[in-house]
Amino acid sequence: GKAIQLARRLDNLEGKTVACLWDWAFRGDEIFPVIEQELTKRYAGIKFVGYEAFGSTHSADERVVLASLSEKLKQHDCQAVISGVGC
Repeated sequence: GKAIQLARRLDNLEGKTVACLWDWAFRGDEIFPVIEQELTKRYAGIKFVGYEAFGSTHSADERVVLASLSEKLKQHDCQAVISGVGC
């Protein structure tokens, strides 16, 4: 396949909005709040958009969720994504 250019990494997360994506499979409801708490201590003005805003990234609806992901990230003005917390 054809190589694509990756997005430039952010210098830091200060003042950035971070999307949280989860597959709803393993303890994300417990882990994401801890991640958010720790990142808030380190980066002034950081904001989060919870996984509820995007839907499960691994379910019967995953094709719809993933197809709409780019638009939802734009709607919420997200500059970064934390994706995972699954098995």
